[in-house]
Amino acid sequence: MQDTGMSQRIFLATFVTFAFYILYSYLFFQPQQSQQSPLQTRKETTPTKVVTKNSKVLTTIKSDSFEIHIDNFGRISQYILQKNIFNDDNGKKLQILGEKLPKPLEIRFKNESLNKEAFSKEVSVDKDEIILDDSPQSLTITQKLSTLTITKKITFYPDGHYDIDIDINKDEPYFLAVGYEPQANVNMYAFHGALLVNPDGSLEMIDDGDGENRSFENIKIAASVDQYYTTFLYSKNGMKVYETIDDMQNKNPVLFVDGSQKLSLHGYIGPKYVKLLQSIDPELTKVVEYGIMTFMAKPMFFILSQIYDFTKNWGIAIILFVVLVRVILFPLTYRGMVSMYKMKMIAPKMQELKQKYGKDPRKFQMKMMELYKKEGANPLGGCLPMLIQIPIFFSIYRVLVNAIELKGASFLWISDLSSMDPYFILPILMGVTMYAHQSITPNNFTDPMQEKIFKFLPLVFTLFMFYFAAGLILYWTMNNVLSFVQQFIINKAMQAKGLLTKEKGKK
Repeated sequence: MQDTGMSQRIFLATFVTFAFYILYSYLFFQPQQSQQSPLQTRKETTPTKVVTKNSKVLTTIKSDSFEIHIDNFGRISQYILQKNIFNDDNGKKLQILGEKLPKPLEIRFKNESLNKEAFSKEVSVDKDEIILDDSPQSLTITQKLSTLTITKKITFYPDGHYDIDIDINKDEPYFLAVGYEPQANVNMYAFHGALLVNPDGSLEMIDDGDGENRSFENIKIAASVDQYYTTFLYSKNGMKVYETIDDMQNKNPVLFVDGSQKLSLHGYIGPKYVKLLQSIDPELTKVVEYGIMTFMAKPMFFILSQIYDFTKNWGIAIILFVVLVRVILFPLTYRGMVSMYKMKMIAPKMQELKQKYGKDPRKFQMKMMELYKKEGANPLGGCLPMLIQIPIFFSIYRVLVNAIELKGASFLWISDLSSMDPYFILPILMGVTMYAHQSITPNNFTDPMQEKIFKFLPLVFTLFMFYFAAGLILYWTMNNVLSFVQQFIINKAMQAKGLLTKEKGKK
């Protein structure tokens, strides 16, 4: 058994799989830019269609961090981030909400004629401007229809969340919109769609394109999300939530909360900052989701953020996090490498056993195990460190792709770790360090094609990563540097043990 070759085949397979995963995400999950269409309806469960006139802003809510617009239909028509780190490519303030309906806090009645009237009569407001300083402030919105009056009281808080209390003077079933998912970020390496938190705390995730007409009972949080931003409604008492689709072609999920006469909920619109959401309600951090690796990614982000609190620099925090991971894994890596080199040393004896007992598989296995025990070799020892690193590798990838905390974070020549390196220095360094690590790692590929692919990986990944977030490339570059250092130390130790000669340590 050639354990070195197995480890390197695992390494190769991991990187090829990872590259395919990223490329597939990029090519097949780009944001769907379709013309706005009315919601498809299913009368017994889903909201009715709406046709609105051009909206206009009646009230503006301002704070140091954001600006919210309330329009003439009583909806949150726009949410603008005030900090320059969020500015778009043209240098303008970032507007989170797109043009698609529904807008957050939009009410749609089950009664179609009443619904049509609600979107033809404008609301009145008790304030045209609110300045948020240190304390919450309330806005009352009133809409008088022919048969009823709708009163919305929205209390806005400086941290971005709000309370919404709806009172209708007669019992009339309606739907309250969570809002169409934010349209501020088109990066599709992260989850986009709807996310629901069930009564037991588990998640129901609905990707763009997978929407259906259905309902959910006792939901705690109903959120529409993109990579960095979200709009959601939540209630500790639970809500009945309807999912519908934006149109039959795209089938993007759109969420509404079931209401009748009186309804009291809480909401939030804005960036998915973990600490901010936690300060409002710890359960809200479930909106920041990392896919199947969430169980590992969340603790990793916690450790990374703790390091940041100490260093006050996300670039340094990433570097120290890599150091911590490599230090923790070093004893296992070292033992695995020792086992791997022992397997290489006994390879000739294994060949002798095969020639002598090859026709008797049972006896061959017995003699092979005796040889392993005598030489202190473990056939899986060299593979284990690599297998353990695979989930760590994917988890930190998910963390760094989804962390809005990196937005506007500077490090050396890089002004924004969530964006690409403008000078391509980090991708080139990543390729160089990857090649350097390969050059001192002994290999014994038996397949020439695998060996050629392995040698070209540094170049392939350098080109492939040119446009990735700098924070992610910084992690991989530092990981390569420490891998090189660890391999150098291990090679010296193997030479001292007589398990590796200087010639064998070279490519």
